[in-house]
Amino acid sequence: MNIPMLSISESVSQNALRRPNHPAFINKDGSIITYTEFNNLMNKTANHLKNIGCLEGEIFGLSMKDNLEHVVLMLALIRMGGIVLPMDVRWTHHEKLSVAKFFGAKSIISDEKIENFNTIEINDNWNDKVSMQNTFGNFPTGLDRNLWLSLSSGTTGIPKGPMLTHRQMILRFIEQCISVGFNEHEINVLATPLYFGGGRNFTVSMLYFGGTVLMYPPPYDVEDLAEAVNKYNATSLFLVPTLLRRLLSINSNQRLLFPKLRLLISSGSILHKEERLEIQKKLCPSFVNLYASTEAGAVSLLSPYDPPEKSGSVGQAAFMNTFEVVDDLNQPVKAGEVGRIRQKAPWIPNGFYNNEEESKKMFVDGWYFTGDLGKIDEDGFLYIVGRVKDMIIRGGVNIYPSEIEHILNNHDEVLDTSVVAWPSDERGEEVAAFVVKNNDIKEEELISYLKNYLAPYKIPKQIFFIDDLPKSAQGKVLKSELTKKLPKI
Repeated sequence: MNIPMLSISESVSQNALRRPNHPAFINKDGSIITYTEFNNLMNKTANHLKNIGCLEGEIFGLSMKDNLEHVVLMLALIRMGGIVLPMDVRWTHHEKLSVAKFFGAKSIISDEKIENFNTIEINDNWNDKVSMQNTFGNFPTGLDRNLWLSLSSGTTGIPKGPMLTHRQMILRFIEQCISVGFNEHEINVLATPLYFGGGRNFTVSMLYFGGTVLMYPPPYDVEDLAEAVNKYNATSLFLVPTLLRRLLSINSNQRLLFPKLRLLISSGSILHKEERLEIQKKLCPSFVNLYASTEAGAVSLLSPYDPPEKSGSVGQAAFMNTFEVVDDLNQPVKAGEVGRIRQKAPWIPNGFYNNEEESKKMFVDGWYFTGDLGKIDEDGFLYIVGRVKDMIIRGGVNIYPSEIEHILNNHDEVLDTSVVAWPSDERGEEVAAFVVKNNDIKEEELISYLKNYLAPYKIPKQIFFIDDLPKSAQGKVLKSELTKKLPKI
C-alpha cells in the first residue's frame, strides 16, 4: 500500500486546520506568526502571483533578504505551481542575470529592481495588492511536480543544480524525521541564510511537519544567538563548523552553553575528532555531525550515541541511503582504503538541470558522486579525507590536505588553517599552507612541529601567514582564492 503524502504547500494548509494557533514562526523580537496567519499569507500571495500572469511550471528567481517575507514568497510560488530558483541576495545584478538566463527564469522576485530583466518587485504596493486577495484558491497538488532547483554554492561560474520534485524533498524530510528526530513539536532555529540548502530545507521541513521556526538569520553576534536559543527554548539548531568554533571560544566555563537544546547539528566542512568531544562537553551533548550536500541530500550522520573513538568520522549511512567508496573503475575498495564517495537514495535526481556534461561526471548508474574522497572502517563508519579536486599529487604521491590541516589546527598558536596544492614545474604540485596564527609564532617553528607527525613529503614547502581565511557563508574555505595568492615556483 502506498503511504498517502500531501504536497509541501498542502501540508502547510492542513497544519493550519489541525493546529491553527500553533506558532509557525517566532521572530527575533518575540512576535509570533501562527499557522493560520502564515497559511493565509501564502495563499493570498499565490493568488496574486497567478493574477499577474505567473504560470504553473515556470521558473522564478528568488532574491530576498533572510526574513519572513522570503519564506512566504517561496511557499507561495510552490503553492501556485511555480519552480523556485534560489539566488543569493549578496550576488551582484550581473550574477543574478547570468543565473536567471542560464536556468530560463521567467522573472526574478526581489525586494529591489533588477535592471534588464523582468522583476517582480516586493514593496508596499505589492503588499497592498496581496492583502486584497482571497485566502483560498484552486492550486496544483501533484507530488511529482517540479519544486525548486537545488543549487550548489559554487564559487566560480554558474552554480550547478538538479531539479527536485515535491516527492524527492518530502522523502528527504522523512529521512530527517527518522535520522535526527524532527517532529511537529520542534522549535528549529534558522541561523543560516535561506539561499543555502540547510537553511532552506530545514525551514520548509518544519512547515511540512507543523513545527516552529525561530527566525534568527545572519548577521548576528554568536553571544546574541546563544541568548535567543535559550530564551525561546529552541529544540534544534543547525550551524556550520565556523560558527561552532566561535561559540566554543566564548564559553570558557564548565556549564553547557545550550542546556535545553535537544539537538545541535553541523554540516558543511570537516570537523575533527577533538572538536566533536569539545562541542559535546561545552555546547550540547546531543550533537549530530551530518554529511550531506544541497544537490543530493543526506549521506551519513554521526549521532550522539556513537562512541568517542568514531569521533573523526561522519558516521553511518542516513535512513534510506546507501554509500560506497570506489576506485577509478567504480569498484568498491576494501575497508580502510581511500576512494571516491558515492551515494544512492530514493530522493536523488537524475542529473543537473541544463548541464548534461557535468551530469555525466557526477550522476552515474543511479549513483551520485559527492566529489569527496573517503574511507570506510569495518563498522561501516565513513571518514572524509578531502575533496577530489583538492587532493595534492606531489611527485606522483597522493597527499590529503585535511590530514595536514588537522595537525596544524591542534597547535596552540594556530587559529585556523588551509592547505592547498601549489603548482610546480619540478614535482607537478607542492604543498602550501595558509595559517591564521594566535600569537607571534614563526614559520620554522611550525615546520619543526609538523615534522614530528608527518612524512617528509607531506611537509609544506612554505607556510603563509594570513589575517583570515576567505570563506563562503556556509563556512567552507574558498581554496581557489588562496591558490591565487601563491607565487610561481
